[in-house]
Amino acid sequence: MSNIQQNIEHISSLIHRAQQKCGRAPDSVQLLAVSKTKPLQDILAAAKAGQTAFGENYVQEGVDKIQKVREIAPELTLQWHFIGPIQSNKTKPIAESFDWVHSIERAKIAQRLNEQRPVEKGPLQVLIQVNTSGESSKSGTTEHEVFQLAELISSLPNLTLRGLMSIPANVSDYQSQLNAFKQLALLQGKLSQRFEQIDTLSMGMSGDMEAAIEAGSTMVRIGTAIFGARHYNKQ
Repeated sequence: MSNIQQNIEHISSLIHRAQQKCGRAPDSVQLLAVSKTKPLQDILAAAKAGQTAFGENYVQEGVDKIQKVREIAPELTLQWHFIGPIQSNKTKPIAESFDWVHSIERAKIAQRLNEQRPVEKGPLQVLIQVNTSGESSKSGTTEHEVFQLAELISSLPNLTLRGLMSIPANVSDYQSQLNAFKQLALLQGKLSQRFEQIDTLSMGMSGDMEAAIEAGSTMVRIGTAIFGARHYNKQ
């Protein structure tokens, strides 16, 4: 058994335990393996261990991996999520290659993704990124702007709005983590009252996953705990 397989099994057991602890259904939280900066063989090892959803932060790196996996292992059916900040000049390859986008924060990006999404691929599944901490260093729209952006996305035929994503302040105190996640979950609840297709809350990483699950996360983004420390040598 590879280290990556062991790590995936360990993280999956932690997710299962956290779900049980707060009375949630066994399969209510999806594991998204964040594979940015990691080599192709690590993704293939994770896929061999049963992992199907992968998150990438850098456009060209992600597109290259998607293409190479399809060439090397066409039998694999993987789901690719773009989770990084989006520049206007990078929307076309994202729209053409990815299945999900977690990081829409402004109307222009949503409109460009809609225009550039190939119709034959079906609608791009998208989340609005919310800056719940108010930190200037973090991407994301404000809570006040979420509903206006949601209305726009819902009117675009090549996008399907599925929910919200956030990267809260990096704090180690469990209660502070929980409070931040509950803030986004409350906003998600309000949004779902107006848009019936809303079902996804992308929040929680290696250091705050348990608090995120207690608050209602449906998708946790785990990288280092699966693949090990990252090496930023390209971007």
